[in-house]
Amino acid sequence: MIAPDRVRYWRHPVIDGVDLMRARFNRHEFARHSHDTFAIGVTEVGAEDLGFDRGDPPVLPGGICLINPGDVHTGRAATPGEWGYRVLYPTVGLMSTVASELGIDSETPAFRERVVYDDVMSAAIIDTYRAAGAGDRLESSVKMEMLLARLLRRYGASGRPPDVVRAGRRCVTDATAVLEGRMSAPPTLDELAVEVGTGKYALLRAFRDVHGLPPYAYLAQLRVRRAQRLLLGGMKPAAAASTVGFVDQAHLSRHFRRIVGIPPGAYRRAHGWGGATTYKTGGPPAS
Repeated sequence: MIAPDRVRYWRHPVIDGVDLMRARFNRHEFARHSHDTFAIGVTEVGAEDLGFDRGDPPVLPGGICLINPGDVHTGRAATPGEWGYRVLYPTVGLMSTVASELGIDSETPAFRERVVYDDVMSAAIIDTYRAAGAGDRLESSVKMEMLLARLLRRYGASGRPPDVVRAGRRCVTDATAVLEGRMSAPPTLDELAVEVGTGKYALLRAFRDVHGLPPYAYLAQLRVRRAQRLLLGGMKPAAAASTVGFVDQAHLSRHFRRIVGIPPGAYRRAHGWGGATTYKTGGPPAS
């Protein structure tokens, strides 16, 4: 019998701008997606395939994943059986503040490596995660700030070079703004290409270069992100689904879980509308 998936997702009790998750998966596989936050995780059980590039080795226990905002990836078992990790999601604003205080010359900091094996830092991530749930406000805040600073010092980059020509980036910027502004009633690809002044196939190529996803998949991600903000404000999942343009709550839930890892109702409860949550198809992971 296959063991159930177990996920705990919650907000840092002291530091604004950090969510935390611990998961044990047997069935779940994430869709290709990216985050508008950083994702800093350590694999604890099994082997994880992040789906960055073909041929990349799996992330084994003790491996640290350093995922920059906008980096498209998946998340699935690389070998049969359970796989699990702890992960922190600090916002770009928080990481930029830390980088500025460290004297890192970058408007938006970035990690130069995606996967590293560093016993000291993997232990620090686990210790920081545990401190967040231990109730000592000073200790939990200090450990988090120290962790982020140490990771940026060891693995941070001063920035990433542009990855597409300016004309392509301009069209993608314009197309992204259209999708964000008309999320509930988006244009067709033909209409979108005409609106931003380029051919539809050129737009598709440029869009993938910038975002790593086709426009429809990126729109689903935008809708999930908007739904997250609405849920944080207390909106119920069904209303959030309608507001962002999903067909119904089930449609939202399907995309939400594939990108965030838990259902929208569990996410809402984890952020103050019912207390910290443990999403269950089984019991919670141990702290």
